[in-house]
Amino acid sequence: MDNQSVLSAEDLNTIIVAIVAGTLARVWVLKEDYRQYPSYPNGYFIHIVTGFVAAALGAVAVPALISKNFVAVTFLTLALQQFRDIRKMERDSLNDLENTEYTYRGEAYIDGISKTFEARNYNAFITALTVSITMTTLPFNIWINSIFGFMIALFIAGGLKYFTKGKTIGDIADVEQGTINIDGSNLYVDDIFISNLLGTENAQAMFHEEGLAVVITPNEQHFRINLDHFGQRQAALFEATRALGNKRYHFTRKDYKDGRIVITLIPIKQDIDAFIEAVKKCPLLESAKKSHTVMSVSKGEES
Repeated sequence: MDNQSVLSAEDLNTIIVAIVAGTLARVWVLKEDYRQYPSYPNGYFIHIVTGFVAAALGAVAVPALISKNFVAVTFLTLALQQFRDIRKMERDSLNDLENTEYTYRGEAYIDGISKTFEARNYNAFITALTVSITMTTLPFNIWINSIFGFMIALFIAGGLKYFTKGKTIGDIADVEQGTINIDGSNLYVDDIFISNLLGTENAQAMFHEEGLAVVITPNEQHFRINLDHFGQRQAALFEATRALGNKRYHFTRKDYKDGRIVITLIPIKQDIDAFIEAVKKCPLLESAKKSHTVMSVSKGEES
């Protein structure tokens, strides 16, 4: 066998440490997926495997360049394209599940989930690549290089996690329990009209005895842009029904005067604290986010 085709002990150690670090970086953010992916065991397994593959790609890139194996580097571009295909497959999979849920996630929420699924593979790739570069350039022995490799992995993975972590509804609004009032067939939460569909005594009794409601009040006026977005309200409703189940009826309405958002339903699980927490932790959708700083431009000011 040609000696040039055999990895040295240093290169092999670099690849192994980078793969382990990149995979652990993916596992680190795996717990955040519980609100987005329905199958815990299979979902975890898929995420870990794809994270491992992404880490392996980042780990072998530098040794491949050093050995002038440009064919292997070209293969990386094809592999990265596969991660984009993963985003498409995830979007298609969640769209197929829409009719099986208590209520729709909505296209905006599905788009955000699929992008997150793809981006976290890049986290594993970048972490492994950075570790590989660091360990290749350091002049120390294998053990010291490995220690520095894991230290840089912790720094990079932590930075990427912070950078890619979005805000939630709880960051921009107060979420409190609402008071349900029924007037004939009309349903109100606090003073906000919700629906006139409670035409039967059974429906009125169910909402009176088992109905729960929360009111979302934006902390600042410009946050109404986010909360008034239909996709955002649909995502919050989905998270509420996902957390509590839905026995019958679910509504989301907005108050045009002060921007309050109401979510009300008859849940299977009677737990108002879990209801509030589910809504608070609902992520702000990228498609609904607007930068207040960027929009604060005086009239007539040229860019």
